Amino acid sequence: MDELISSMSPNSPHILCFSEHHLKNLELNQINVDGYKLGAAYCRQVVKRGAVCIFVQKYLKYTNIDLGKYCKDQDIEVFVLKLKSTFFNACIMQVYRETTGNFNLFLNRSDDVIKTLYKVDWKLIICGDINIDYLTDNDKKRQLDAVLLTYNLSAIVHFPTRSQGYSSNAIDNIYIDTYKFINYTASPLHNGLSDHDAQLLIKNDVNLQLQNHRIYTIRNINNYSTEEFKTRLSYESWGSIFSYNGNIV
Repeated sequence: MDELISSMSPNSPHILCFSEHHLKNLELNQINVDGYKLGAAYCRQVVKRGAVCIFVQKYLKYTNIDLGKYCKDQDIEVFVLKLKSTFFNACIMQVYRETTGNFNLFLNRSDDVIKTLYKVDWKLIICGDINIDYLTDNDKKRQLDAVLLTYNLSAIVHFPTRSQGYSSNAIDNIYIDTYKFINYTASPLHNGLSDHDAQLLIKNDVNLQLQNHRIYTIRNINNYSTEEFKTRLSYESWGSIFSYNGNIV
């Protein structure tokens, strides 16, 4: 997690959304992300891996909406965070669907969730790994788009989010109402930490920073991180250092 935050510094996003964190509730609550707190999460009940979570910068005000009754492992894993500020009100919906999941169930429950959230004066952001490729024309893409268009939502990620060998696809996406989000940019965030590239949504006309508020990234040093550092050092090859005859300053 430290590597991820460092790769985005100094302009760290206000909200971090993760798919497939693979953790249980107890494990997730022990994750420390400098400058952030765990805002919302769904952890699988039966099947291993998968799941979604959202981290929020510590000074932002929000509430989360428990959508557990709509969730089913592998078919639809979803949680919503409601962000409220003087300048920007939005619902952020993080969702994951496994490739082998029941697509019709995903479609119907997604519709039910959005229906409960939708308000004319609120902005809705849906993001996540839905395993539907938006770089190709396919039936699942058409069906999902048809549901989302009833709420005036459309996909804004049209670049590859995952590449393997000579092939690439866009199975991760962000959906917004482009009539409400006028001044925005969506771009890939390459960090080499996952087999999926992150997607970055920037709302250019909104400033959520508090006056005189600054975020500092510091290294978390404790017994665990010290032992982990020693372990990583033990895997390094030091032959070139010990065989060097020159002066080391």
